[in-house]
Amino acid sequence: MSLVTVTNLSVGYGAEPVLRNVSLSIEPGEIVTVVGPNGSGKTTLLRSLIGAVQPGGGRITRKPGLRIGYVPQKLHIDQTLPMTVDRFLRLPGNTSKTSSAAALDRAGVPALSRHQMSALSGGQLQRVLLARALINQPDFLLLDEATQGLDQPGSAAFYQQIEQVRQDTGCAVLMISHELHVVMSASDRVICLNGHVCCEGTPDTVSAAPEYRALFGTGTGGALALYRHDHDHHHDGECNHGSDKAHSDKKTEAAE
Repeated sequence: MSLVTVTNLSVGYGAEPVLRNVSLSIEPGEIVTVVGPNGSGKTTLLRSLIGAVQPGGGRITRKPGLRIGYVPQKLHIDQTLPMTVDRFLRLPGNTSKTSSAAALDRAGVPALSRHQMSALSGGQLQRVLLARALINQPDFLLLDEATQGLDQPGSAAFYQQIEQVRQDTGCAVLMISHELHVVMSASDRVICLNGHVCCEGTPDTVSAAPEYRALFGTGTGGALALYRHDHDHHHDGECNHGSDKAHSDKKTEAAE
């Protein structure tokens, strides 16, 4: 059973449509990236998936009992507020020290527990936010441009950690990012969004699609990867060539 199924989703703010007839599904254990130009509805889609935005049309079906973890773009921390990382992770008080420590370890920063939140670097803060999202052992992890403001090595390291989380926990991951060359290479499947689903499939399939190239050009010659993971699962992809409805990808077992 799919973790999440989106059927003909439409969302608007006032009279302004943002998403039109978007259909997609998220399968257990896969890493999916949503790419698109500014204003294409990426964040609106994510906010709809977590229930923060009500659809104007269509429906979102979630697997019963689905646990969702969310990593925001950024979090403002009052520099005058004394709060350790452990205390932050244990808010509102129903998380144990053991769970907090385990989440930090899974996020790749086990030594940060006693650090002050206000003293964290940008990269450390994003790892702590990742740990916060992992505390409840989510089935589905969503990241909204979670590496915004990080340098290129920091972004690559963060996405490598996401791959490790997927391997360790088996959770599905949906990522939104403008860093196409990094985030697409870290993905099993890519969805290109511009108010509707333009095309979807493997990174190589999408990067070669006319719809993708019309939005992003061909400046990289289709070369996406700063690094490439050895995925356990790959997806055959297909592009919609103008269709508003996304097609399901078939999962295949293959080695890179």
